[in-house]
Amino acid sequence: MLTLSKGRYRARTANTEADIHAAQRLRWRAFRADAARPEGRDTDDFDDACQHMLVEDLRDGTLACCFRLMHLPSGAEIGRSYSAQFYELSKLAAFEAPMAEMGRFCIAPDRCDPDILRVAWGALTELVDRRGVQMLFGCSSFHGTEARAYHDAFALLRQRHLAPRRWLPRVKAPSVFRFGRLGGGKPDLKRANAEMPPLLRTYLMMGGWVSDHAVIDRDLGTLHVFTGLEIAAVPPGRARLLRQLGAV
Repeated sequence: MLTLSKGRYRARTANTEADIHAAQRLRWRAFRADAARPEGRDTDDFDDACQHMLVEDLRDGTLACCFRLMHLPSGAEIGRSYSAQFYELSKLAAFEAPMAEMGRFCIAPDRCDPDILRVAWGALTELVDRRGVQMLFGCSSFHGTEARAYHDAFALLRQRHLAPRRWLPRVKAPSVFRFGRLGGGKPDLKRANAEMPPLLRTYLMMGGWVSDHAVIDRDLGTLHVFTGLEIAAVPPGRARLLRQLGAV
């Protein structure tokens, strides 16, 4: 169990059914809500296999952010991850150390405080350290299913942030956008960074990498890229700052 407070936010492990239902309701608002169905719960079979984390506003107790973690003893079990539904991950099966998949990360749609993301990463860092996790991975989502809306972001990912060949995920999903279709033009860096989801930007700043294609996920109405981060590759200065956030 983990509790971490910084400023007006507190990150903690979900420890009751009501906690998990609250996370599922926030996930619905972030991923599935529309005018016809503004409220609901986003659930799937992976919830039971994961540890759920909540970031709450201490002023009123409202839920500002949530995510879940699936802990794997090594890459040999990566086939049971959520990401394995969409990406062919046989290369990562050779990863011999503990891994964790972070999924369903979302911030409440009406929130834009960067401290929420900082507190979430502080809590995540402490969980990674406690479990001896050596690789963090998951699917980083872009809203909508039109790849052209993210031309510059995908071009930047292709140019600077592709996975090492030894870990590169292969295509598995029936509907994907391959970055190779973008041609060789240079991305507009300002536009690319504006298009990039905040979570993915954080991964990349720490040395993370992505697949060479985006999956078109019509169920959630998103495009997502497989994202990996080898903990040993995190720059020492950033690792130190994250551990200070986590008070580890």
